[in-house]
Amino acid sequence: MTAMTDAGEALHPPCSGPSVWRGGDLADREEWILRFSSRRLAEIDSALREARRRDLTLLKLTAADFPIPTLAGELRRIAQVLEHGRGFALVKGLRVEQLGGPAASTVFWGLGQYLGRPVPQNADGHILGHVRDTGRTLTDPATRGYQTRAALPFHTDGADLLALLCLRTPRAGGRTSLVSSAAVHNAVLDLRPDLAKRLYRTYYFDRRQEHPPEEPPYADAPLAARPGGALSMRYNRCYLESAQRFPQVPRLEPADLELFDLMDEVAGSPEFRLDIDLEAGDLLLLNTHTIMHARSEFEDHDQPELKRHLLRLWLALPHRPRSDGARDGVTPRDVIRPRNAASQAETNPRRLPT
Repeated sequence: MTAMTDAGEALHPPCSGPSVWRGGDLADREEWILRFSSRRLAEIDSALREARRRDLTLLKLTAADFPIPTLAGELRRIAQVLEHGRGFALVKGLRVEQLGGPAASTVFWGLGQYLGRPVPQNADGHILGHVRDTGRTLTDPATRGYQTRAALPFHTDGADLLALLCLRTPRAGGRTSLVSSAAVHNAVLDLRPDLAKRLYRTYYFDRRQEHPPEEPPYADAPLAARPGGALSMRYNRCYLESAQRFPQVPRLEPADLELFDLMDEVAGSPEFRLDIDLEAGDLLLLNTHTIMHARSEFEDHDQPELKRHLLRLWLALPHRPRSDGARDGVTPRDVIRPRNAASQAETNPRRLPT
């Protein structure tokens, strides 16, 4: 039994446009970096006061409850860059230490409402995620990378957009790296066209025990798809390989491992990757269809109150073509799913992590 099904052997054309970039060309430029001005920070403070006045739980807070009339226009422009441009942006200067954890969470959630619809990040239905070391390791099949301090090779997440707000940095390490999925796609096409054909075949991903009991413990999807003509990349080598523990999953072939090796080599090369040392108050936004991200291993502080901590949102774009299996987050275990996806956002109960 082969490891994937063929979706056609014809070579797809190379990707073009602003989503194709190389880190070496962007490292010394700053057009991808924005900074909150004092005026924008004042607008955020005003929106936070309004949100508190309305006394809503976080999950009920909408963009209308977090009014940022001027900044909203800037977020719309950022959204265009995420969807139709280079696919990522770094916004600096949010005063997270001054805000404190709960207020920073409210601000993060409020800003996210202007970019997309938050979706569950795990089978417990958590919508606002916490990226921090819990002492677990990836040898545990129920553990995911964000719960560890281990190095995380280049991968994509399970939503259309990923938003990360850095609250605290580690003692050492934890560097974030980005790479253009379109540039990696084109490099594979150029270097090994025989392997490039496999990008569009179906593979199987481990769901890390985060699936409803009536569904299989793995998901199937191609690594690359072109819904609506735009590239959508889905890649996580750790989950591709750990899915092999299930006897129902077809075996990976030597050529598949060659493909993964080549993708990892290209993505990790200084020419292609862009390294970012996130600082407290940095807001990183990226399109998971066109950007892969990685993280180096980190050494954390001894004091709990100083340990590395990022807030995370997975955001869905309702208008995004869903022919690649969608990026609608993780299906919660304990909910009854509606008959149609359109009603899912209104009927799924979702809880914040504790």
